[in-house]
Amino acid sequence: MIKPVIVYEDEFLICAVKPAGIPTQPDKTGDMDMVTVLNNYLKEKRYQNPYIGLIHRLDRPVGGILLFSKNRDIDYRLAKMLQENKIRKEYLAVVCGETKQTDKLENYLLKNGKLNLSFVVDKEVKNAKKSVLTYKKVQMINDEQKYYSLLRIILLTGRHHQIRVQLSHAGIPIWGDQKYNLLQKWEKSNIIALWAYQLSFRHPITNKNMLLQYFPKNDPFSRFTIFE
Repeated sequence: MIKPVIVYEDEFLICAVKPAGIPTQPDKTGDMDMVTVLNNYLKEKRYQNPYIGLIHRLDRPVGGILLFSKNRDIDYRLAKMLQENKIRKEYLAVVCGETKQTDKLENYLLKNGKLNLSFVVDKEVKNAKKSVLTYKKVQMINDEQKYYSLLRIILLTGRHHQIRVQLSHAGIPIWGDQKYNLLQKWEKSNIIALWAYQLSFRHPITNKNMLLQYFPKNDPFSRFTIFE
């Protein structure tokens, strides 16, 4: 049984760390997922009718913090906040290569559900969705004569595989990403160097400004001195 790392909890919300490699919610694999983990956690705390409402998701290979509801009555408020970009999500990513110090990426993405992939396309393409993110380079290292850059990413829209697709299209694919990193061949793995480290929003009930953080500790993030 997975013991969850809880970043924040009150009677309305719970924020927990999703380890890279496990699903956010139940899927066809039947593997343990975060919704089930948190339901079990609440049962252990003797909640009579535990409820975990899914607010947003992370791809299975991606780790980091996720916000969940503990009360059905506020699900609609959180969903609206997410839709209106009032829940600000920030990520850390290790990418292959040198990057600009800062950049803003704007592309139109088209999802192919059969392949479970998204592609950068012209904006005139039917069902293409505008996708925007900004990044700032935190640190760059040279490891075995190859450059790797640690980026702090602010996601301004929420599209399928957005960060992974846009960074790959920009020529700086994410370390370990077998779907979109064509620069290197990777051993089969179910994790990539993309981490959701920060959420900021106004609490839907108390109106308090919330800043929730949890930094990655695993490789390759551990190679950067900023985490020492």
